[in-house]
Amino acid sequence: MLEAVQKRLDENPHAMRTRQETSERPDGLLTKTLPKVATEMALCVFSYKLTRVLNIVGVPALLEAIKG
Repeated sequence: MLEAVQKRLDENPHAMRTRQETSERPDGLLTKTLPKVATEMALCVFSYKLTRVLNIVGVPALLEAIKG
């Protein structure tokens, strides 16, 4: 899979530059309401904290703590 991605990038070296310059349309931001943004932010914070716990404690210790 990595070889296929690299081949596509080699064939079109400007694709990554174009992708980096592409931004979200402003009207997409206007349709987000506070509850949706709050939910999205809560999920981001939860996933960040879960990743930190997994890195610090480890998966086996976390599963043992969940089991009781």
